[in-house]
Amino acid sequence: MAGDPSKKRKRTTSGRPVAQPLEVLERQQNKRLGLNLAMMVAGMLMLAYASVPLYSFFCRVTGFGGTTQKAVVAPPESAILKRKMQVTFNADIDPNLAWEFKPLQNKVTVRVGEKKLIFYTAKNNSNVPLTGIATFNVTPEKAGWVFNKIQCFCFENQTLQPGQEVTMPVSFFIDPAIATDKNLDELQDITLSYTFFKAKPR
Repeated sequence: MAGDPSKKRKRTTSGRPVAQPLEVLERQQNKRLGLNLAMMVAGMLMLAYASVPLYSFFCRVTGFGGTTQKAVVAPPESAILKRKMQVTFNADIDPNLAWEFKPLQNKVTVRVGEKKLIFYTAKNNSNVPLTGIATFNVTPEKAGWVFNKIQCFCFENQTLQPGQEVTMPVSFFIDPAIATDKNLDELQDITLSYTFFKAKPR
């Protein structure tokens, strides 16, 4: 005998069938669908939140986009190569930051693996304290993974008082591993660029 189409049956632990209305099943399905959608939205939000640091990590590891590397120490003297490179320094500043910003030297010549110390200067031309943060990259972009900075003002925000002028060091070296990359055999010149933007004081 055909059953009622508006009902489905399930069995209890005693084995006796119990009728379950169709609307109950529909509510359960809607609840599961809503839960799945909520989990999907939460996952998308977590992915969006994580994308910036993940992209930053990827750039630091691979040198993508000319992102330079961060090192603790320079290679030993025995690792320094005879090969020489010319490094040019560039400085830009966002119009919203009332600073002057420039390198003290336009370019230097350095041996691959040799630690080099250079300086930039910055001056706050406003009558209020201002905090800046510097972005950086090198060109050509393919040189990013061999350009290592040991010390740099770009590692943290810089706050200048009204009229204050400071000298900021950058200590760097070019990784001797450059000799293993055939794509960089012809590379002789690298440009290191910084751009300062206004930041909120911490």
